[in-house]
Amino acid sequence: MKQIQLSTEIIEGDVLCVGGGIAGLFAAIRAGELGARVIVADKANTLRSGSAATGNDHFQCYLPEFHGPDIEPVIAYRKRRMGMGGIGLSDAAVRVRIEKSTEIIERLESWGVPMKYKGKYEFAGHAVPGEDFFLHLKYAGMNQKPILTREARKRGVRIVNRVMISDLIYSNGRPVGAIGVDTRDDKIVIFHVKSVILATGLCCRLYPSPTPGWMFNRADSPHTTGDGRAMAYRAGAELMNMELIHRWAGPKYFSRCGKGTWVGVFRDPQGKAVGPFVTKPDRKYGDAISDAYTGLFDDYVKSGKGPVYMDCRGITKEDYDYMIYWLKQEGNCALVDHLQEEGVDLKKNPVEFMTYEMSTRGGVAFNERGETSLPGLYAAGDEYFGAGAAAFGWISGENAAGYAAGKKAIDLARGKDTIEQHKVFFESMRNRETGAGWQEVNTAVNQVMFDYAGTVRYETLLESGLAHLLRIKKKAAESLVAGNAHELMHCIEALNLLDVAETVFTAIRERRETRESYHRLDYPFRNPVLDGKTLFCRKGKHGPVTQWKKIQ
Repeated sequence: MKQIQLSTEIIEGDVLCVGGGIAGLFAAIRAGELGARVIVADKANTLRSGSAATGNDHFQCYLPEFHGPDIEPVIAYRKRRMGMGGIGLSDAAVRVRIEKSTEIIERLESWGVPMKYKGKYEFAGHAVPGEDFFLHLKYAGMNQKPILTREARKRGVRIVNRVMISDLIYSNGRPVGAIGVDTRDDKIVIFHVKSVILATGLCCRLYPSPTPGWMFNRADSPHTTGDGRAMAYRAGAELMNMELIHRWAGPKYFSRCGKGTWVGVFRDPQGKAVGPFVTKPDRKYGDAISDAYTGLFDDYVKSGKGPVYMDCRGITKEDYDYMIYWLKQEGNCALVDHLQEEGVDLKKNPVEFMTYEMSTRGGVAFNERGETSLPGLYAAGDEYFGAGAAAFGWISGENAAGYAAGKKAIDLARGKDTIEQHKVFFESMRNRETGAGWQEVNTAVNQVMFDYAGTVRYETLLESGLAHLLRIKKKAAESLVAGNAHELMHCIEALNLLDVAETVFTAIRERRETRESYHRLDYPFRNPVLDGKTLFCRKGKHGPVTQWKKIQ
């Protein structure tokens, strides 16, 4: 059988944005405005890629005309909503995100993204009755990705679709560029740049989906597989809070975001409201119990009190039309179409909800300037969950462009050995005739994470699970088979998931306590020594190493 050899293409620029979602495109637009030669590399297509591919209908922001002239209450409110101490970004990062939001909204409006509803700014959802103000602005985000792609190209940004960045190239503490693989042709693409922005989004597919037989049935994009986290880790950058898990909720088996958009009340089978916030549908608030208690749906089933239903009965036609409009803007067109095809009238039929799969809340550590712990490497958006894609995309793009403007590109020859090693490794996966497919590896990771690093956690279980994971990791590197270029992309995703999973196990073992959304059976108490501290993780000589630090 003829051996496949990957061809090589070199693309040069100043700033590389890894990922073309909201964060990546905002970063590219800003860096392009500042005169940088910007490249966006996306393993899909920026027109419809990332978790906001088909929509998003909430934007956390401060608008003086709505909130008044004082921004401080909004910033304080956002800090409170971040939950457990030590899980978020610094105070400075929270502040700059809210401060930047006003300008971002003005930009989006000027580009043609509808930010008003019937002529006015509409704040609703994810809120509790009695609060003095709202944080979530409703906006029509269904077509924001094509609009942002257009704006990036207007500023001279080069968009390289269907190319997955697999690793960063560093030399003497500075970025040389990055290595990518074409997802359609047998080709590696070398990006020779001065600074890099990671904007690859969340880490999905680490734990099983609500329907394990359908791996891609995820609330967020199933193609966001923690690639940025894995690349940052391998390059030596710090990750933080990898032990913390995030869970979402929505319609049973139909894994979709948008629970804050539903106009109804969560009720048990006897029709009793399960939360204390609302007793009748209110489109201004929704039912915030699903935000405060995402595990509600699991717990009700396990305790014999479930299922729990989203009950929209009794809403007016105006409220119904309002809800359907925003569900579509959230990217829930398939869900709305399914309900219509099956004859489910939400005005008459409650819909069962469930708690969705676990995903990592932690990610790449970056500050209020978007800077990571490595010079020339920036991060934005859901590289750390909830950081703010548009604002930190803009901020990181500005600072990455400034960094690149003051530097000369490092000779690509400095990365020759790294490039050659990756080429040989990729070709080995393409040329194997027998071995494991990426689905087998991904499924194995899902099973180990669910069984050993899921909702039940204690030391001997974690130790055993990590041993299984490392065995799978070694075997995967030696046996993965890619039948074509697209499968090669999925193989790299699976290997990234293995690296991320190892950091998750390491971090869970280090946090020996229980508090709020974090639980250890063998440490059922909160450790006050850890108050206000954040757990950082980086690559050591023999695997991940951890360190506790205080962030302001």
